[in-house]
Amino acid sequence: MSTFNVAKFGGTSVANFEAMSRCASIIESHPSTRLVVSSACSGVTNLLVELANGVQDQEQRTSVLQQLADIHEAILSKLENGAEAASEVYAILDTVTSLAEAASIQSSTKLTDHLVACGELMSTHILAQLMRERGINATRFDIRDVLKTDSQFGRAEPDLEETAQQAQALLVPLCKEQVVVTQGFIGSNQDGDTTTLGRGGSDYSAALIAEAVQASGLEIWTDVPGIYTTDPRIAPKAAPISEISFSEASEMANFGAKILHPSTLVPALRHDIPVFVGSSREPEKGGTWIRHHAETSPLYRALALRNNQTMVTLRSAKMFHAYGFLAKVFEILAKHKISVDLITTSEISVSLTLDQTDTSGGAPQLPQAVREELEELCHVEVEHNLSVVALIGNNMSSSKGSAKQVFGTLEDFNLRMICYGASQHNLCFLLHESVAKQAIQRLHQELFEQ
Repeated sequence: MSTFNVAKFGGTSVANFEAMSRCASIIESHPSTRLVVSSACSGVTNLLVELANGVQDQEQRTSVLQQLADIHEAILSKLENGAEAASEVYAILDTVTSLAEAASIQSSTKLTDHLVACGELMSTHILAQLMRERGINATRFDIRDVLKTDSQFGRAEPDLEETAQQAQALLVPLCKEQVVVTQGFIGSNQDGDTTTLGRGGSDYSAALIAEAVQASGLEIWTDVPGIYTTDPRIAPKAAPISEISFSEASEMANFGAKILHPSTLVPALRHDIPVFVGSSREPEKGGTWIRHHAETSPLYRALALRNNQTMVTLRSAKMFHAYGFLAKVFEILAKHKISVDLITTSEISVSLTLDQTDTSGGAPQLPQAVREELEELCHVEVEHNLSVVALIGNNMSSSKGSAKQVFGTLEDFNLRMICYGASQHNLCFLLHESVAKQAIQRLHQELFEQ
């Protein structure tokens, strides 16, 4: 195992010159941090996704491109010697302009990955230069030379073996000599094409890199001081959690806690790498340690909310006392690479929610071709504007009275789906997005504020 840490900084942590300077201060005060993984500057990825979706209006496209230039120029203008970094950034912006024009004619997942990756490519040029100007021996590294993936553009799967080999050959020796600044979110396939790991994949790629270099720890620096019992913007009395287990944190991430990407903890768990989550704005406030085992295991740990949910309900009398129906359903979904999240069944129907796994954002959709195949088996109903609320804890399904306390609190809400018992760590339910935050507030008051 390497003796150094990997630190990942999110988009808000590198949003502007002041934010990047705070990142540099954190690195200066943590000598064990030798590998820095950066997101794109805040707001940049959204603009790039807009261009990738195809902006046909020339004036609108020019406006978006100007916004991108303004974000980066505002930081570059404050560097003492930013000419070289500026040259690199402007060259990438030229590439963005060309790709945006191509996308306005015909977009593709391959082009989208190439385009949205430019945010991280630009931010790392600037961050590395800022660190050098502060006296840090820093160098920028293109992670596409190390993080190898398949060719599923928009949601690429990493090649763990090749990534580890490349990391040991290229990254580890470099980290012994300098602080290395590299990109989150992106990689490349065997043909050298740029790929992305899906929306929010910077955390995941940081964990993959930490695993590949066999780091002693992974730091995730964001805009909040650690993990809370729920989003403080929803429940003002939400409390910070000083330590949490991998299992609990994974459930929180999976069910919408935006502080972590759902896949982040998998590589860390594989190699028992402790993960620290803290605020780059207020590092003095500490944060949350995520370890294999936490010292405490409370019945209720936290609440998570995930919006933009799509529920598909399949009904058919052929399901009654039959076998093989669900196998056919999932065969169709698997053929079209549709990922399923939650699922409940009755004698003649099954309801499931769809996972959002690519970079497009918004609610996941059931493609028309998939719907048509499913309709050959059964009646298909699709509902949007739903949210999942997840209660994270320990041994809930075997604790008497816990379900009564939860559902008694929610008696005034119309719950569209309930998933309970499959995991000792979560109880989750689906309801309309218009009342989801209110449900979180009620539950937090009842379970965490008494």
